[in-house]
Amino acid sequence: MSTEQATKEIRGVVLATDPAREDCFQVVHSDDEMHEWPDMSDISRRERIHRHMNNETGAMEIAAQALVDFPEAPWGLRMNLARQATDEARHADLLLTRLVEMGGTKGEFPIANFEWGVTGMLDNLPGRLAIQNRTFEAGLIDLLGVLRDKWRKEGDHATADMLESILADEITHVRFGNRWIKRMTEENPAILLKVAMAIRFLAKAIGSMQLKPGETNVVGTVWTEEKLRPPAVNVEDRLEAEFTMDEIKEVLSQAGFRTIIPSALR
Repeated sequence: MSTEQATKEIRGVVLATDPAREDCFQVVHSDDEMHEWPDMSDISRRERIHRHMNNETGAMEIAAQALVDFPEAPWGLRMNLARQATDEARHADLLLTRLVEMGGTKGEFPIANFEWGVTGMLDNLPGRLAIQNRTFEAGLIDLLGVLRDKWRKEGDHATADMLESILADEITHVRFGNRWIKRMTEENPAILLKVAMAIRFLAKAIGSMQLKPGETNVVGTVWTEEKLRPPAVNVEDRLEAEFTMDEIKEVLSQAGFRTIIPSALR
């Protein structure tokens, strides 16, 4: 990286300054400022899609920024990142279209850019891949596995089908992240230290900024122990993204074995 990253400090954690957004958006910095509801009311559905739209925009920006910051990266990895940026842009467009179909608009709800804030503080590509592709996007694999079924159960097959298509792309993003981190660490074991430091920084950021049980956001949603638990682990799709079974067992342990069991293991 050749330029110094502008920063902000939120709850004692230094993060990268937010990326530019249109004037219609209200950018906030923590979960207590977000308009998140626990139910599936019309306004809650629109907010979920609106938030996901901004998250996909951020994922596009993170992949594109990696191309700018690390021009010396292997050509194959740069092609993977370029394809990811294209995928994420398409996802954001799909979500905006669905939001409008549901009667929503850009800027209807506050947005936050936590993933950008964390990844932008990392000055090495292995660390960014470990955080964005192997952690954030892998978490999205789990979340989309749950949300796809949730929306379908609510009778919204259009949204469920859209999330299914997004999930298919996210698996490929996690897979190439896993492959490149493995290749990099095999060629230079010292890179494992950079990956470990990135994971430690993420853990610190989450620990400082995550709401605690009993705290509420601005629309009165109360954070509970249940809400703070990670989503059910999507074992089948994590395997497709080339996590090892040992790695998945570790995630299962952290999640309390709230799993989506793959048919091959039943």
